[in-house]
Amino acid sequence: MRTGLTLALLLVPTAALAHPGLGDAHGFAHGFGHPLGGLDHLLAMLAVGMLAWQMGGRARWLIPATFILVMVAGAMLSMVALPFVEVGIAVSVVTLGGMIALGARAPIALAMSLAGMFALFHGHAHGSEMPVDAFGVAYGIGFVLASAFIILAGSGVGALLDRVSPLSYRLGGGLVALAGLGFLAHAI
Repeated sequence: MRTGLTLALLLVPTAALAHPGLGDAHGFAHGFGHPLGGLDHLLAMLAVGMLAWQMGGRARWLIPATFILVMVAGAMLSMVALPFVEVGIAVSVVTLGGMIALGARAPIALAMSLAGMFALFHGHAHGSEMPVDAFGVAYGIGFVLASAFIILAGSGVGALLDRVSPLSYRLGGGLVALAGLGFLAHAI
């Protein structure tokens, strides 16, 4: 059942996109729901948590903190056009999943830089949906909290897969990267 559902979601990547122009968004609930409403955002943020857990040590909090902070900056910059937002988000899923699948032991600074670069695209997408009215701050708080919870869940998934076997960790990362390839094919 799970395999069938996963394959169905991979084959229909357009249903998973949560990017500008796809609906009305305002207030805390909409902000909270935005990262949860797109499989591309969800997988990227889960992968940030998984990668942070896989790298261990200070990376477990530095990578997620970098992602959240730069994502907020990306949302604030959403008033300025940023090219290739959907491509950047898709590449984030492919790259983060690939790093997990390959068990990449990148220096923390490099992993933080990659997470920050990808967060800029995710934040821009979130910010583009943020309303200009008084609910904008509530919307921002909502998507930041949801993103933090998703990354934390990714760390939990990482801890669980770590206990199962290194092979399961790599398989999980490979599935994330494969989904990212589907998003990338749709975006270009």
